[in-house]
Amino acid sequence: MAHSNPGFSQSPAFSNDGRGLAAWQKSQAAAGQNVVNGGMTAEQLQAMYNSPSASPVDTDRMTYEDVIAKTVGAFAILVVMAAVGWFIPQLAIVGAIGGFVLAMVNIFKKRPSAALVLSYAALEGLFVGGISYFFDQRWPGIVPQAVFGTLGVFAITLALFASGKVRASKRATQIFLVAIVGYAAYTLVNLGLQFFNVGAASGTFGLSSVTLFGIPLGGIIGIVVVLLAAYSLVLDFTQIKVGVDRGAPRIFGWQAAFGLVVTIVWLYTEILRLLAIFRGNN
Repeated sequence: MAHSNPGFSQSPAFSNDGRGLAAWQKSQAAAGQNVVNGGMTAEQLQAMYNSPSASPVDTDRMTYEDVIAKTVGAFAILVVMAAVGWFIPQLAIVGAIGGFVLAMVNIFKKRPSAALVLSYAALEGLFVGGISYFFDQRWPGIVPQAVFGTLGVFAITLALFASGKVRASKRATQIFLVAIVGYAAYTLVNLGLQFFNVGAASGTFGLSSVTLFGIPLGGIIGIVVVLLAAYSLVLDFTQIKVGVDRGAPRIFGWQAAFGLVVTIVWLYTEILRLLAIFRGNN
């Protein structure tokens, strides 16, 4: 199944057919990693037989608990740096540019790096803190609403996925990808019209500020995009399940944490924008 989140799509641990992971493990073995040299005596074999069964951690395999721990660690750094970005909002541009660069590195790096993922979380924190400050100055109280909205969407999506009531499907994913491309095109056109201050697109949010039957166009689109972000979380959870079920190496837990940070930051910024559009010039 195609996956929209680039944090997962380039990683061999989360490919559905398993061939990517097998090739990755083979390359690591060829490089001298995870290779056991030499033979074993009968006594050593007997001791191994009598020892307790190895846990996923002992076998260096990814587990849900490990993914949760790494994700919480990444978000802890993001929150701390968001506080820095809040008090020094000018750093938002540094976070945006630096975060984009590190995102590209993390996406295309074959072996995940904890340092790079945590550095990405730190830069995203600066970006999130900075834009949150600017939004709160224009629309006081909007940030707590966006935070609770993000937590609510995440919790509901996770609960539905864990209960088996929501699952990713090939058709839904195809529709999702088409919608994402359409939204990207709309965003680029809107930014262009805003830049050139064209007619109705000259408002705070450009075309999104235009009303249809009294409802801002951006509000309608924003609700759809929040649903798209929620479905992206479903895809993220699906890929993590694939990695755990396939016994992917623990290092790929960092790739999973990176993918979740990407999606949740996207979800937060979309909810923040949606709330601002509905509040208008107030």
